[in-house]
Amino acid sequence: MRSAQAEFEDSLAGFDADDEFAMPTALSQAPDDDMDFPLLPTPRLQAVTEATVAPEDAPNPIGALLANAEAALGEVTVPRISIHIFCQRAETAAIAEQVGADRRLARANTIVRSGGLAEALALYQNQPTPSLVIAESADDAAVLLGQLDQLAEVCDPGTKVVVIGTHNDIPLYRELMRRGVSEYLVPPINVLQMIRAITTLYSDPATPFIGRTLAFLGAKGGVGSSTLAHNIAYALAEHMQAATTIVDYDLPFGTAGLDFNQDPLQGFADALSKPDRLDPVLLDRMTARCGERLSLFAAPASLDEDHEHNADTYEEVLNKIRATAPYVVLDLPHLWSTWMRRTLLAADDVIVVATPDLASLRNAKNLLDLVKKARPNDSPPFLILNQVGVPGRPEIPVKDFSKALGFEPAMVLPFDAKLFGQAANNGQMVQELNPKAKVAEGVIQFAQMLSRREAPTAPKPKTASLAGGFATSLIERLRKRD
Repeated sequence: MRSAQAEFEDSLAGFDADDEFAMPTALSQAPDDDMDFPLLPTPRLQAVTEATVAPEDAPNPIGALLANAEAALGEVTVPRISIHIFCQRAETAAIAEQVGADRRLARANTIVRSGGLAEALALYQNQPTPSLVIAESADDAAVLLGQLDQLAEVCDPGTKVVVIGTHNDIPLYRELMRRGVSEYLVPPINVLQMIRAITTLYSDPATPFIGRTLAFLGAKGGVGSSTLAHNIAYALAEHMQAATTIVDYDLPFGTAGLDFNQDPLQGFADALSKPDRLDPVLLDRMTARCGERLSLFAAPASLDEDHEHNADTYEEVLNKIRATAPYVVLDLPHLWSTWMRRTLLAADDVIVVATPDLASLRNAKNLLDLVKKARPNDSPPFLILNQVGVPGRPEIPVKDFSKALGFEPAMVLPFDAKLFGQAANNGQMVQELNPKAKVAEGVIQFAQMLSRREAPTAPKPKTASLAGGFATSLIERLRKRD
């Protein structure tokens, strides 16, 4: 089997680099199943894996396995609390500043101070303590425990304390836990370790998991972002066999119901209208079942209401939906508002869909730059270049599009109007209509990459029982002959 990198390089060979808007010769005709399919360039896949799955300096395979499991789940956001971080080392202070600017702590008020645990003791003699205190101390165990006892005398009820110390000692750790310390960290620590320590303190123990949010957004209207979101969600549910929920955010014009041949009486708009009443039973009533593992919060696709809700309402409803499935696909409309920006930047993965034209190039660059700047501690966003090779349409060659963005597409999809058009008219996904099509195979591979896990293996056929049945049948026939 040819590598994905080889297929990607071959796909670029047909483009004319000297003509900025030349029709790509390799895709000038409607694609068929025999054409090369540029999918998931190997360097991009490796970069994503290293950034989001593999731990830094993984000490053993067990550590890597745990990191993979954590990466496959969604990230918990910290509520509106006050966090004071007291640092002794400059390295810790630099990490704390990055932690305070992270998207998962966007609602928290984080203040970084110098002086370590001793400064925290002096400060809280005359003022109340915040919700969370993180204090660094380089003192020995006896001095550290003594200072913590003094801190306990001035701490308000409900204040959580995290200690950063220099002694990697199990008896000390146990003593700190016995005295009520929430977490003990030993340098060297990185940004993600501190973030995880904070978010773990505020995760709901009643919730077994938080679903991973995958936000799909088109660089402009009509690029196929919704279609790809629905097909990739279907691949997660059917191929990866993972419970998946689609949330159609385009309340007046959403197409998720049409794509899955569903017309539910309730959906996402109803959830937004009553966020305080949402519980697992009501959420289940509002979802449409599109398969054994696939659920849909459909948009009403009605112009009777304005559907005006604030950003906090969107966030509250989405947090409740995330507790219903391991993967939550957000089908975002092409608009810009406060709730839209917050939803996009808070997602665990961002997928931008563009077509090879100038407007998509400009908008995709703005979106990718925003996401990378606002989420420095997350994996980079994904770019899907869709509808490549429309007959008669001038296009920017893929390599020129990538060069202008400074960003390689994670997937390049050829134009296939017949396949996608027929699937849309039938209320089907492309995998249902033609599972052997290159586009369908590409969608499945991209879904597997997003899921950060291997697809479950199909059960082996029971050859032994078949052979036994054949042997029994053969014996009976021989007896009749005799």
